[in-house]
Amino acid sequence: MSFRLSERSRARLKGVHPDLVGVVLEALAVSPIDFMVTEGLRSPRRQAELVRAGASRTLNSRHLTGHAVDLAAFVDGRVRWDWPLYPRIAQAMKAAARRRGVPLVWGGDWPRLRDGPHFELDRKAYP
Repeated sequence: MSFRLSERSRARLKGVHPDLVGVVLEALAVSPIDFMVTEGLRSPRRQAELVRAGASRTLNSRHLTGHAVDLAAFVDGRVRWDWPLYPRIAQAMKAAARRRGVPLVWGGDWPRLRDGPHFELDRKAYP
């Protein structure tokens, strides 16, 4: 199955590191689940808003440097947040990252505060 990013999702990739953009595009082409980009590069102000709202716990997000994206499953014309969809998207993202030689971290693998929509470039390779 091959999906394509909407103009809105493409716009949300502006300012995101090109290696991560490449992973997103390749993953979407092979993912069994369609997805959209909900957030890429964030301003410090936007990050502070998310912390105040409880949607993030850090002011030092990888989104601030363009090293992270949040993806949302898009099924039957609507965004879906049910957990079983996100490991399937992650599998496509991880496979694309491996093929490209890009170290990737998935928020769904975190031991605490798992974040299924979140993908970031590994800090060790992309400080």
